Amino acid sequence: MSLFGANSGFGAGGTGVFGSTTTDSHNPMKDVEVTSPPDDSISCLAFSPPTMPGNFLIGGSWANDVRCWEVQDNGQTVPKAQQMHTGPVLDTCWSDDGSKVFTASCDKTAKMWDLNSNQAMQIAQHDGPIKAIHWIKAPNYSCIMTGSWDKTLKFWDTRSPNPMMSLQMPERCYCADVVYPMAVVATAERGLIVYQLENQPSEFRRIDSPLKHQVNIYFFLIHSRLTCPALVFQHRCVAIFKDKQNKPTGFALGSIEGRVAIHYINPPNPAKDNFTFKCHRSNGTNTTTPQDIYAVNAISFHPVHGTLATVGSDGRFSFWDKDARTKLKTSEQLDQPITACCFNHNGNIFAYASSYDWSKGHEYYNPQKKNYIFLRNAAEELKPRNKKW
Repeated sequence: MSLFGANSGFGAGGTGVFGSTTTDSHNPMKDVEVTSPPDDSISCLAFSPPTMPGNFLIGGSWANDVRCWEVQDNGQTVPKAQQMHTGPVLDTCWSDDGSKVFTASCDKTAKMWDLNSNQAMQIAQHDGPIKAIHWIKAPNYSCIMTGSWDKTLKFWDTRSPNPMMSLQMPERCYCADVVYPMAVVATAERGLIVYQLENQPSEFRRIDSPLKHQVNIYFFLIHSRLTCPALVFQHRCVAIFKDKQNKPTGFALGSIEGRVAIHYINPPNPAKDNFTFKCHRSNGTNTTTPQDIYAVNAISFHPVHGTLATVGSDGRFSFWDKDARTKLKTSEQLDQPITACCFNHNGNIFAYASSYDWSKGHEYYNPQKKNYIFLRNAAEELKPRNKKW
């Protein structure tokens, strides 16, 4: 059967080619709007792997659904199919061959979506919402890794209802990333755990959070518009980066305090090689004037250049060169937060989602406000520079 089966699309029609959209506050960068975006806040985005011909984009949302679009060579997007959970979808990923999509939900389950049959089946169960899901392809095994608010990290053979392994964590899983043979999980209470995945998954090292910068809590609450002191310094997103031999060597960690840490696992000179930088703040990074401080909602590394993108509650995306310690670009401000981002397999397309992230509380939520996913040509803007910050 052909991919997605027959007549499984949602919505209708496609959008224009790169750069042809009319400018306004919801799309100041004139990027391509993806057709038929989700009806509630967009939590996750993931492009199809290089083993799959063409480009397909998956997006999960708080409307309990996960959707798939084909991104054509001319920039048009065609809705292909969707599946539902009974709770918000918090994360999604692809199998390495592109035949299946995996979804994690607040309904405490994870599902496997077979794109050929357009059927989804439950493959995992936790005692709390599942915040992170990742496919692991090792030489001697393949499995799904799920991280939950029930404080467990579980590994699943999709053919069995019981996990292959369950590892206890000290706190709830807030975010995770996998680049074989490394996994990194960031938890509540600023926990960081690195796992090694060779032979079988096991804990490798616990790391003190590199995001311990002190700020005045009252100042932070007033100027960031966050309402709960317990959220100060909270980890929001993590992404593993590779060395020149294409092996995972460290990770970038983003927090709600407008800051990113670049952390190497085994650096020659930790004090010099590991660093943090401020981002997603009003008035630049000049600390002599009051700042609004916004969460870093997602981090994604360019698959070719190794540069990175960050997106934030301030409604901006920024591109960075961590090796030269240089900012490459910052977008104009959108009229909503940017909640998710990803690159396609060759780094030519940057996808980012504009939707409310509840960072300003329920009083700023507008149910009439539309959510968007945008596609940007990223071939040139992510090339490394030589200048240092």
